[in-house]
Amino acid sequence: MAKIKVKQVRSSIKRLQSQKRTLEALGLRGIGKEVTHEATPSILGMVEKVKHLVTVTNA
Repeated sequence: MAKIKVKQVRSSIKRLQSQKRTLEALGLRGIGKEVTHEATPSILGMVEKVKHLVTVTNA
């Protein structure tokens, strides 16, 4: 499976609780943090939910 890098570029302050939990589940805990994940449907769904807070690139 392909790998993707997810980087948080915007703050989670004043966001819905579900979006905050999604960022935490992805392993993102602050602006500038970057994690690598397999491009599974569940990960891609989480990224889609917070797409306005993160950037995604191929690893």
